[in-house]
Amino acid sequence: MVSPVFVGREAELKTLSDAFEQARKQAASAVLLGGEAGGGKTRLVTRFAEDAACIGAHILIGGCVELSTEGLAYAPFTAALRQLVKEMSAAEVAALLPDGAARDLARLLPEFGEPSGDRETDTGRARLFEQFLTLLERLAERRSVILVIEDIHWADRSSRDLIAFLSRNLRTAPVLMIMTYRSDELHRQHPLRPVLAELSRVEGVVRLDLPRLSESEVAAQIAGIRGGVPEFAWVTHVYQRSEGIPLFVEALVERDDDCGFPESLHDLIIGSVERLPEETQRVLRIAAAGGNRLGHELLAAVTDLSDVDLENALRPAIAGNVIQVSDGRAYVFRHSLIREAVHDEMLPGEHNRIHARFAEEIDRDRKLVPPGRAAIEIAHHWFSARDHHWALISAWEAAGKAVNAFAYTEQMQLLERVLSLWDRVPDAAERIGADHVTVLEMASEAAIISGDTDRGMKFVKGALAELDENTEPERVAHLLVRRAQLKVDKGRRGGLDDLRYAERLVPGPSATRTRVLHRLGSFLMFTNQTVEGTALTEEALQIARGIGDDRLEAELLTNLALGQSLAGDLEATLQTNERAVAIGENLRSAQIVLRAMANNVDALNNLGRSQQAVDLALEGEALAKKYGRYRVSGMFTANNRAEALEALGRWDEVVEVVEHALTMDPVPRTREHLLRVRCEIAAGRGEVELLERLLSEVGALHGEPQEYAQEWMTNVRLVVELHLLKGDPFEALKASDELLSPTGNAHSSKAMLGWRAMAQNRLVCDAAATAAPDAARAVRARADALVATMTSDGPVAEAYRLMCSGDFDAAASAWEVLGRPYPRAVSLTQAAATAARLGDREGASARLRDAYPIADALGARPLITEIETLCRRVGVSLATAPVPSGGNGLASADLTPRELEVLRLVALGRSNRDIASELFISAKTVSVHVSNILGKLGVSTRGEASAAAHRLSLLT
Repeated sequence: MVSPVFVGREAELKTLSDAFEQARKQAASAVLLGGEAGGGKTRLVTRFAEDAACIGAHILIGGCVELSTEGLAYAPFTAALRQLVKEMSAAEVAALLPDGAARDLARLLPEFGEPSGDRETDTGRARLFEQFLTLLERLAERRSVILVIEDIHWADRSSRDLIAFLSRNLRTAPVLMIMTYRSDELHRQHPLRPVLAELSRVEGVVRLDLPRLSESEVAAQIAGIRGGVPEFAWVTHVYQRSEGIPLFVEALVERDDDCGFPESLHDLIIGSVERLPEETQRVLRIAAAGGNRLGHELLAAVTDLSDVDLENALRPAIAGNVIQVSDGRAYVFRHSLIREAVHDEMLPGEHNRIHARFAEEIDRDRKLVPPGRAAIEIAHHWFSARDHHWALISAWEAAGKAVNAFAYTEQMQLLERVLSLWDRVPDAAERIGADHVTVLEMASEAAIISGDTDRGMKFVKGALAELDENTEPERVAHLLVRRAQLKVDKGRRGGLDDLRYAERLVPGPSATRTRVLHRLGSFLMFTNQTVEGTALTEEALQIARGIGDDRLEAELLTNLALGQSLAGDLEATLQTNERAVAIGENLRSAQIVLRAMANNVDALNNLGRSQQAVDLALEGEALAKKYGRYRVSGMFTANNRAEALEALGRWDEVVEVVEHALTMDPVPRTREHLLRVRCEIAAGRGEVELLERLLSEVGALHGEPQEYAQEWMTNVRLVVELHLLKGDPFEALKASDELLSPTGNAHSSKAMLGWRAMAQNRLVCDAAATAAPDAARAVRARADALVATMTSDGPVAEAYRLMCSGDFDAAASAWEVLGRPYPRAVSLTQAAATAARLGDREGASARLRDAYPIADALGARPLITEIETLCRRVGVSLATAPVPSGGNGLASADLTPRELEVLRLVALGRSNRDIASELFISAKTVSVHVSNILGKLGVSTRGEASAAAHRLSLLT
């Protein structure tokens, strides 16, 4: 009853073809194909894939199954991987990935060997995501790839997250992702709805809704099925009853001999089954309990039929196109709606009995289902069979399998099932070998990693309520540390109280005390209690060395380096982080190496060695990408690189870095750091609306508590900038005064941050002096009192100190030595204002002429306006001498530093995609840079640009 003729859908086929052409020629794209159940989504995609395969596309197909909602993680991606291994080999696939990266894929497919022993829960899933991203990019280097993921309305949380990740980050590879879903299944609370809304806003993602067939298309479908032109009245009748849904048209045409129409859609779909022999119907009901696709051996085992008897029973169903034979001796229902209708026909006792049979047979021989699926299949069937005893045991086992695949959300859901069944199984603890608190502890950890802080807090509170700190102090201490983390994640205060309580519970040297001090020490440092935090970190280091825990020693060294940085000993910071790097390299722990490197990027920038910081950051980001850790470790390093670039005045590059990093969906705290760096550029360029929106996003405008001193100080400083840009110096003064209030947060002990805030305070007081002289004097007095207690720890802090003291000429010279143009231009402008007040018109003019081209090159509109206003006031001109240029009138200064980097790679013959990968920016951004370079050089091709670059010595 399936039409051999493909009917209609020309517009939809063209949309898919256009998306594929975009992917092949420009950048990766994705199509979200929605439609009603039975609407022809699979038929459309199959037809398109056949056409695309004819022109050389590599088609990979994976589907979500209804079982995914119970904890079967990454089902569509595992299926696509399995197909890829069949087409190539596991060794060939592994060769496409970074060294050792395929061992992460072994968590999903045993063909890749033993899974990595690296169980770093906070980065494991991110690494797995990057492996899929890298794999698709490498495959696409050979030929264009089309990845089809069907039925994402059934997708598990991990698959949904991976889909979103790939959609945002497959920007430069010729890859088209097609994702189908049932639009009529998406109720208001469906978890796919926010994902669709988010993806619809991603560049290159197209949302395509598959309409019902028109009456003429229904007529064409009927003609294809019957092999002749149908009667007009019959077409009208079928069209009205089917409402243009292809599957229902097929079912109605099949019932033509009955000369009647069923009352419900269920009756319509089940009609083709009811005409089959009774034994065939019985086997189909059993098959329906097993899912939309199941192997011959499994079905034979559950039905207790011989191969011949099973085949004879199924032949009528195959002939009637109720089920189809797929590769690997598997049976597939022609449509999931048919399977659902057959499953609904089971009686309650039959339902429980059949699901129990599936659980027993799969448990007896786990090779009856695809690798990696046995545990969750067994858990599903025992739960469906309503056998509480075995449902609890199997859910516990499946939760353990889920965590091995970094599927933490699915692990949490399965552990919740264990908890819900606990009271129904009297000897639950003995059955799973763990007490109730252990399940709560594991669920809380899974919730934290999944980002579900509310559930995590619920599990932690439940576990603490069951424990006695007198008999199990270490377990209570661990949970208190976890609760402190949750409070920080939720933006609540009280984390420090929990950590101090935990420390008191474990007074003697132990691994537990070391872990507690690890968290407590870093928390104290971030809250400006550096001396105590460092002392506790040093105590933890002694314990870690005593018990021989090298990994923990390295982690504590990075904490110790943080304390040294905050205390102003930046050279010691570099050395301590290098010791951590050495241990990390010896342990082959990319996480430790990358964290220490990222911290040294920050230290170098604070020392004024910002170009070295940028170079080290690029090295760290390359390593993060190599080890599949770019989304976590790489993002942290990218943020530090952005800060160094901001200091160097390479603001366009900062915007590129931040925008690229944000597409990688970094962890919340890193995301906020990135947004603050973007705020710096918005403030400097006078982008008021953008600055206000970003500050609102990081919570700076809503009085949200910030226990970490550095973040609090940066937030307040940026809020002050916002008020100044809005022309409200009095509000700026009130905000700046928050940094001086003894009842507020303590100043960070990081000298550079303190002096930067005090330098800004001086400018704010000067700006507010006219409108609110008394308030300005009072704030200035409080600032002077604080300044008297502050020390300087390096050239950057010293330059800000000079600005704070009003020695703007000396500050401008210091900034020039450090290569930081924006604060130099600000200092020159302030020095010019001072000269003008003293009647030194020529001195003011000289300083303003130096400041103006810097501000202009940066696009620092507020500073430009200030300079121009001061020029008019003192009656000076901004005319400057021409910049020396090459033979064609072009100076290297006409190209930005980023354009010079791009030009260097163009001269080496790199493609836009290669340049994007090397510079960690998008291919679209590279294309813009190349266009600008061609225009500035006055050439029309990349080859001519390379020749001009060498002729003008622009690459030396």
